[in-house]
Amino acid sequence: MTDASLMRGVIPYLSMGGRGAEACDFWSRAFGAEDLGRMPMPDGQPGLMHAQVAINGGALMLTDHGGSGPAAGFGHLQLVVEDGRGWWDRAVEAGCQILAPYERQFWGDDWGLLEDPFGFKWAVLQPGEANAP
Repeated sequence: MTDASLMRGVIPYLSMGGRGAEACDFWSRAFGAEDLGRMPMPDGQPGLMHAQVAINGGALMLTDHGGSGPAAGFGHLQLVVEDGRGWWDRAVEAGCQILAPYERQFWGDDWGLLEDPFGFKWAVLQPGEANAP
């Protein structure tokens, strides 16, 4: 059963156009995603009807129904973590492309932007001392 704490806020639900399982596997390697379950398409059709992963305490849902990439105008998925460099290095090693380098920003946080093989952008942010919770 899914942890109720993961079902709060806005949960991105992505249409993966047949690459859902591949994305779940990649995000496990790149971002430490925990696989919370996969439902195959009915009648033996290829792909996933629904899948859910948890990343950094939040939920992400996806399906292979419709679409072949991220929605037009989609911004990015943001990870706010304590070990930004560790998260960044793992994602780059797994195959993410660097769009903006991970470095200290003018607002005081360490931040960088990556793109995964599915066209989704991921920002890694480590709060600076003045911005830490």
